[in-house]
Amino acid sequence: MNAKHTISLLLLIMSPLWSIAQDNVQKAQPILGEVPQKTSDVFLPEVPGVKVEVWVDSLTIPWTLRFMPNGDALVAQRPGNIVRIPSGKQEQEHYFDVPDAVHEVDAGLMGLALHPDFENNNWIYIMHAYRNQEDQLLSRVLRLENQGNTARVDKVIMDNIPAYAIHLGGRIAFGPDENLYIGTGDMSQPFLAQDINHLASKILRITDEGEIPADNPFGNSPVYSYGHRVVQGFAWDPDTGAFFNSEHGPSGAEVEGSVRYRDEINKVEKGGNHGWPVVVGAPGMSSYVDPLAIWNQAAVPPAGMTFYKGDLFVASLGGQALVRLVFDKEKDYEVKRIERWFSYAPSKGIYGRFRDVTVGPDGNLYLTTSNTDGRAALKIHDDKILKLTFEQAQ
Repeated sequence: MNAKHTISLLLLIMSPLWSIAQDNVQKAQPILGEVPQKTSDVFLPEVPGVKVEVWVDSLTIPWTLRFMPNGDALVAQRPGNIVRIPSGKQEQEHYFDVPDAVHEVDAGLMGLALHPDFENNNWIYIMHAYRNQEDQLLSRVLRLENQGNTARVDKVIMDNIPAYAIHLGGRIAFGPDENLYIGTGDMSQPFLAQDINHLASKILRITDEGEIPADNPFGNSPVYSYGHRVVQGFAWDPDTGAFFNSEHGPSGAEVEGSVRYRDEINKVEKGGNHGWPVVVGAPGMSSYVDPLAIWNQAAVPPAGMTFYKGDLFVASLGGQALVRLVFDKEKDYEVKRIERWFSYAPSKGIYGRFRDVTVGPDGNLYLTTSNTDGRAALKIHDDKILKLTFEQAQ
């Protein structure tokens, strides 16, 4: 074989590899869209008319806070246990240790949700990481049965959910349709977000028994929407039923190209492609769903969120704030105002990192800190649940 033939053969062999390499380079450089909101954030270290008090302290990486109908609160802690705060008290009691739960970096016990008919069936759903017999890190959704002062495992609802020590998502919540929504992350493999046959970087939707709803957008698949990066929060507007999620933007790692920040708040579309990692921001391209809000100057990683008094409240981790978004609902939830409560500058807050926010049975907001995870300076008696009492209309 002469030199010319050798070179031709090498080119033939290498051309598919070159094409793949070029494709990956293109994929690693997302299309940059605009910042969709046309307003600047307002920092409010102190919020007029809002009283803040420590409700419970000395928790360990609280990930989800939910109240039962009798007023008891349950707190899922990432190391793998749930504590109960009995109604009328401000002290935590042991409730349940999750069997086989694994705590590695961001992985552990994460989401917790009460069944919509909890008063009759006593079902609690949790999402946690574990290792299988092949030592592979995975996540599963378990159903527990509440037994008053403790709980027992009732059923595995969904298993073999892709997991990783970072970027694994973990939020679960029941929607108004009484289906269970599950948030996953990209496992530090961004391109999985565009593969609808892979469960990473998706919002999943299943029934309370773990079955696939007949009206899911991709046939016999739990995938509800895709193109997400790391899903961290869910909320539905009680007035309209509109569905929202929060997700973490890129850190600027090599695999993610040179793009940094761009944490997002999205109005989720059934079957929608929310862009990652092909686009970030709001490019206005018909193939992708633009976010309602992003932050591109500094990290504002959003986590748990809830609607309260018509506005969306979002716990921010690195942003060290409770973010309030005020929408113009007549203009498809255009963002009119963004406030960062308890924060006086980007990534500088009074109480440190926040992980979850929910409405209590007394009508007040309850907000959990997340300073014991090693990513913030510890405050005395961290972690805490803060109670926010509204002394006047916001």
